[in-house]
Amino acid sequence: MSKDGMNYAPKGKPSPVCKSGDFVFSVIGLDHGHIYGMTNGLLEAGGKIKYVFDPDEKKVAAFIKSYPQAVAVKEEKDVLEDKESVMVAGACITSERCALGMRVMSAGKHYFTDKAPLTTLEQLECAKKKVAETGKKYMVYYSERLHVESAVFAGQLIDKGAIGKVLQVIGIGPHRINTPSRPDWFFQREKYGGILCDIGSHQIEQYLYYAKEEDAEVVSSQIANYNNPEHPGLDDFGDAQLRGKNGTTNYFRVDWFTPNALRTWGDGRTIILGTNGYIEIRKYTDIGTRRGKDNVYLVNDTTEKRFKVAGKVGYPFFGQLIRDILDGTEIAMTQDHAFKAAELSIKAQNQAVKIQ
Repeated sequence: MSKDGMNYAPKGKPSPVCKSGDFVFSVIGLDHGHIYGMTNGLLEAGGKIKYVFDPDEKKVAAFIKSYPQAVAVKEEKDVLEDKESVMVAGACITSERCALGMRVMSAGKHYFTDKAPLTTLEQLECAKKKVAETGKKYMVYYSERLHVESAVFAGQLIDKGAIGKVLQVIGIGPHRINTPSRPDWFFQREKYGGILCDIGSHQIEQYLYYAKEEDAEVVSSQIANYNNPEHPGLDDFGDAQLRGKNGTTNYFRVDWFTPNALRTWGDGRTIILGTNGYIEIRKYTDIGTRRGKDNVYLVNDTTEKRFKVAGKVGYPFFGQLIRDILDGTEIAMTQDHAFKAAELSIKAQNQAVKIQ
């Protein structure tokens, strides 16, 4: 497990959903290490990578070292004009992700971007219009649910009725800042979007998914820079409270205060309360034990149990996404859901009270 969340790139077992060559994708934008997780997931699900482009030759060289089957091209248009690639995956600077998506979809391709998928409500409106105009997907890598087996398993338990109707979701998303490894744009709010827009988007997406909410309002939100005065554009703490259209509630906290002794980059946890029980997800570690990652705790009217699910559940999102694109379906994630999580993240950031 990486001690730096920016380089979190899970690897699962190959589980192809299509024949080799049926789904070809290329990559543009290597500013965030999540592109490795995105690529891993697509390859394991049967995708074939063709081209990679980024203006930084060192980033391209590192990417090709990991994926030698990818071919580096000199210009973005070499990817956009390629007839074989049906989707472009990218993890460029957050504020530039929407503009890239517009170019990708205008070129007749589906777009798969790292979270946060955009940073302003104006960008969101542009993205919605382009989706309606082209019929292409603007899909988002909300990795803290999609690429975490315990988070996937918790969703399966909920779908089976293990805790009844979900009433509340509490999310805790601490990250290790590891300042020397971060690029300059990471500290510029207009580029990364702010902490609630950025890593807060994971928490809001999970809430909407687990509570089966299609819409919600931001009741309150706060941000602070407690411990990084040398980077005034950085939020190192943020929290928010949301209320869903169907009456469910959500509280989450995100921060950059993971202490050095923790074995991983953040002790991410989610607690889901239902009418007949509750679930706790301990995603990346179970402190004080040697149980490692992906532990799910379930308590309901008939059981009190811990499930160790690492290596047992897999990451079905990627295969579902590939089949959605090939079949014209919408199983992996609806476009409305992807955009609603982004919208609420931006609203939480925009209306946040600055504590310090």
